[in-house]
Amino acid sequence: MSMDSSKRINADDAGAHRAQRLRLAVLDMVGTTITDDGLTERAMSLALQETGVELGSPRFESMLGYARDTMGFSKLTVFSHLFEEAQRAESANKAFERAYDDLIADGGVRAIPGAEETIDWLRDSGVKVCLATGFGRHTQNMVLESLGWMGKADLSLCPADAGRGRPYPDMILTAVLALDLDDVREVVVVGDTSSDMLSGVRSGASAVVGVLTGFHSEAALRAAGATAVVPSVKNLPALLEPRAARL
Repeated sequence: MSMDSSKRINADDAGAHRAQRLRLAVLDMVGTTITDDGLTERAMSLALQETGVELGSPRFESMLGYARDTMGFSKLTVFSHLFEEAQRAESANKAFERAYDDLIADGGVRAIPGAEETIDWLRDSGVKVCLATGFGRHTQNMVLESLGWMGKADLSLCPADAGRGRPYPDMILTAVLALDLDDVREVVVVGDTSSDMLSGVRSGASAVVGVLTGFHSEAALRAAGATAVVPSVKNLPALLEPRAARL
């Protein structure tokens, strides 16, 4: 870690001491705890083509650009924005899920270095862990199974489990209810996209931490409300150590 990064973490942590003790970490998946080597974008490209959008056309590039900008959103929400007809949006979403399933079957999905250790550290410290995603349930389960992560966290959630996906706070609030927390301020939200940050802010979580291993820059994460930005999820224990020690 660079000296500048260390200074940034320490400065952010000073404010963190004033927050409630943490009992739940809601961690994003692709870009935060796992990497898929661009398979999400490839599956999105294939889904657009299957739905009749010509590869390389201005419309295709515009749609793919929107998909990049809204990484972290529910994929059905993204397609609903891109296609006016609900049936076409649903068809595109199903095409995306099929394409992604086929792609991950060939490999390419793996844990971000240090992610497993961070999850274990959180749970050993008494902090429950929820893995949240913008994928549908079937795709989320495929990813978890491919990593051997079924049961790795206390809970896993997708948009369909909560009603709405990011940037809405529904998945975070659903996790709070499902895991019997008393106060949403006992939550830390961690992600790599602006939508992760927005959902955390809107939920009322005491800490909203951006990581730089995914899609959006530090400037974008901070503009969306990040209370701290760290290089990777592996740096989360160093950021939270003072709080976890009080659990």
